[in-house]
Amino acid sequence: MKTVSILTAGLLAMSASAFAQSETSVMLVHGAFADGSSWNKVISRLQKRHTEVIAVQLPLTSLKDDVAATRRAIARAHGDVVLVGHSWGGTVISEAGNDARVKALVYVAAFAPDAGQSTAELANSYPAPPGSAGIAKTADGFLYLPPASVSKDFAPDVKPGEQQIIAATQGPIKGDAFGEKITRAAWHAKPSWYVVSKNDRMINPELERAMAKAIHANTTEVTASHVSMVSQPEAIARTIEQARQMH
Repeated sequence: MKTVSILTAGLLAMSASAFAQSETSVMLVHGAFADGSSWNKVISRLQKRHTEVIAVQLPLTSLKDDVAATRRAIARAHGDVVLVGHSWGGTVISEAGNDARVKALVYVAAFAPDAGQSTAELANSYPAPPGSAGIAKTADGFLYLPPASVSKDFAPDVKPGEQQIIAATQGPIKGDAFGEKITRAAWHAKPSWYVVSKNDRMINPELERAMAKAIHANTTEVTASHVSMVSQPEAIARTIEQARQMH
């Protein structure tokens, strides 16, 4: 009887392992002035669909460091990966997405640079958005958003309590990171989705549309601020699910 139980347990474990390997995981990469908790509302929706989700915690110290953190997270996932980036996270996934296990890319109000291009170059190719004036800098070169800038420009369409949490949990980013160029853009070889934030005050919405077109993305637009994953998580989760099912 004991032998049967052991065999049964072994078969169940093998079955569970095979199921996990056949699944497609979702990897969420936050942007500047944020951390992994910015995805919380999207995570809960994806988990209800029994999707494996990992929110990467970026050090925001350099592009190289952020790509390395993302690659470590990809290595933890089961099966194939849909890699999702918000804002600066789009630059990160454009490089980290070259991993063979990444099957699709989703850009959420995100930068999508080409090889040899930096985030700063992309941002400067269109008129500056109003929110850029509200970015503050520490003595050692890290950029952050004061609470007033979070409320006015970064997340104006979420409740005041949420704005305060976003301001408190943000990760300042080393300013030099925006000048780092990516070496190989994954979107050339991977199917991509893009969600444009029509009311974005941190990235020019026209730039978002131009980037979506340049990468030949399946594109949708939401009437949202820069943080559409907070103010419109259902729309973001729906796009991620489309990428997950269609890759």
